Amino acid sequence: MTRPLGRPLRIVAVTETDSYVKWAAALLGGARAEGRLIVLDTQLVVSDAQLEAALAGTGLATNRVARCTFDELAGELRGADVVLAAARGPVGRVVARVAAGLDPRPVIATGLPGISIPATWLALHFRRECDVFLLHSHREIRDFRELAALRGITQRFALATLPFARAVKLSGESTASSSMFSETSIASSAASAVILSSSRADGARPDGSGTDLVFAAQAIVPRERDDRVRMARILVRAARADPSRRVVLKLRGRPGEQQTHREDDAYPDLLAEMPDVPPNLVTSYEPMSRALERAEGLVTVSSTAAIEAAAQGVPVIALDAFGVDPSLINIVFEGSGLLAGEDDVVARRFRRPDPAWLRDNYFHDPVDDTWEEVLDELVARRRGGELDPRPAPRAIGGRARAAWERRIALGNRDRSLAGRAVFAIGVPVRAVLRGVRRLTP
Repeated sequence: MTRPLGRPLRIVAVTETDSYVKWAAALLGGARAEGRLIVLDTQLVVSDAQLEAALAGTGLATNRVARCTFDELAGELRGADVVLAAARGPVGRVVARVAAGLDPRPVIATGLPGISIPATWLALHFRRECDVFLLHSHREIRDFRELAALRGITQRFALATLPFARAVKLSGESTASSSMFSETSIASSAASAVILSSSRADGARPDGSGTDLVFAAQAIVPRERDDRVRMARILVRAARADPSRRVVLKLRGRPGEQQTHREDDAYPDLLAEMPDVPPNLVTSYEPMSRALERAEGLVTVSSTAAIEAAAQGVPVIALDAFGVDPSLINIVFEGSGLLAGEDDVVARRFRRPDPAWLRDNYFHDPVDDTWEEVLDELVARRRGGELDPRPAPRAIGGRARAAWERRIALGNRDRSLAGRAVFAIGVPVRAVLRGVRRLTP
């Protein structure tokens, strides 16, 4: 399709954490646009290693990626037709406000980096100052529209195929020779990790078919310690059931690296407390796309990696051992044919998605996508001086409130005097208010 605007859109995506970097980079890498990715310095910003892994296979060249501080952000956004606020809610809000203050202001888009069912109030609330909200399935569009109407929020939504729902093949690059291949045995015989970096992926068959059971770990799903211990034990059982094949604990951050969500009870720590962890249970920090190239199947509770695996023809188990509930972000898998239990993981009884589930859930026909068409329309209105400002919700507090929200977004990277002052006052006040609410019948 030829763009009516005469030239490609100039899109600048602002991101920070691992999952958002991966999504934004893949979206820009497949777009008909001149895209740049700005990694904003926040307390949870990706490390260089995480950034490299997140960019792998996205199609976005590294020379189109730069880091910046909040004070530098406005300068990085000037000249953009579209600013994509691809970050956690509080960060996306302050990015949208910086973009809205430019003259002329760009179109402000936003989105979520993966499975977004169930639709949540907070996801809408933090992004309500954006012109368009990108979602990834017909079901997500439907559910978010219903929630927006219920909450009285005027929001435009657009459909964008989840980049990881497209089959990914790394061009001109062998997984076995990748310098980013990094795995660690978690066998605890010496109570210490053994680095297994090698020039060849152990367990890979010569014909390229996969043998690994890959578990896509998540920071907050499941959340409770007992459930995470149980999950670790499931992996141990699966490894013991077939010592000739690996069980790969695929992690998104090395010790000390940040993730989109804070993780308590990390799996390597839990496994270190267990006796006799099999040597074929290993951890990996490589890109998911590469882990899947050696996978017999993928196991997850609710990670978007399930969609990425299905797109590559890798069978999946969406583990329902902890239930199927909105808090587990796995209700989207109802009717998919992918839900299975603990014994199925151990026996490696992986599943293929039900064809009837696919179109409504991430595998729609790409011609259904509307996001680039919507951006074209909004940019045309912008160039004609007809782009209306987005209404911001009323909030008391003025500059102090703005300083508080900036501090919440940036964390310890906000070094402004106002940010330090409101944080010092606001944290204890917020704690008192929450205590009062808990005591109020």
